[in-house]
Amino acid sequence: MDGPMPRHHAARVEAAIASGQAARSALVASWRRSSRLHHLDPAGRGLPLRLSEAELRQARERIAPLLAAAQGAMDRLYQAVGAAGCCVLLADGEGVPVDRRGTPADDATFQSWGLWTGALWSEEHEGTNGIGTCVVEQRPLTIDRDQHFFTRNTLLSCTAVPIYDHEAAFAGVLDVSSCRADRTDAFSSLIALAASEAARRIEADLFRRAFAHARIVLTQGADGQSIGLVAVDADDLVIGATRSARAALGIVPGRALQPAPAADLLGGDIAQDHLAGGQRAVLQRALLRAGGNVSAAAKALGVSRATLHRKLKRFELKH
Repeated sequence: MDGPMPRHHAARVEAAIASGQAARSALVASWRRSSRLHHLDPAGRGLPLRLSEAELRQARERIAPLLAAAQGAMDRLYQAVGAAGCCVLLADGEGVPVDRRGTPADDATFQSWGLWTGALWSEEHEGTNGIGTCVVEQRPLTIDRDQHFFTRNTLLSCTAVPIYDHEAAFAGVLDVSSCRADRTDAFSSLIALAASEAARRIEADLFRRAFAHARIVLTQGADGQSIGLVAVDADDLVIGATRSARAALGIVPGRALQPAPAADLLGGDIAQDHLAGGQRAVLQRALLRAGGNVSAAAKALGVSRATLHRKLKRFELKH
């Protein structure tokens, strides 16, 4: 990239920042952070910094649950995009890739670009880029070629999607990157869709693992299209909810959820529909433990014999 190209890109970045476009453009706002906040030079030539093996190992240990939950979705995403010259990266909340998928024939190329585990892709170190800018803005985005801050990254196209943990807190980034010049807008749109779906699968798996002993209830997301997950314990209390479910139910994301009656949060009719199967299972277990004795089962459940009889009749359970 010798010659006029580095100077041209750097001049374009600086002109956009100086023009005040940052107030209207998320991209220019990122360029401005890169230049003014992190004091980076768009013409800088140094390769991305790398963690040591010990530091990378520690980073992986810190997000072990996310790593475990992401394996299947990363495999499927790579199967969809790998043949087109893309690699798939899972980065932690600091913008460090901790796992990746890539075609062996392309590994040397991606490693030379720093698209490898242990590289520091935060905006602080690499300026505007898919992973680092997604960490800052926590929204799905694509940084395509000359949208990158550094001239040396302008051959890359990077699509990044945020991942949220079981408490709806930001946990990391799923990224699909390519350094092929023939990546079209239509293909980029397909990659963005595939990456978003993979991220949602990772979140769902992470949530189910975190609430492995609870019943998982599906709810409609706030947008009317996405699916939210709610965890309900044996006492019919909601003890967890995904980001989508929290948005629909008016629950603050990013913190442990205070247990609340499912009927209160989900609405009486909806809750009863979803929880009926769970209640039936509770009644069956109580009867089995009591050897079929209704009085003993009622006492164990803390309800009257008449109430238990009504529930048994409702669920058509024999005793």
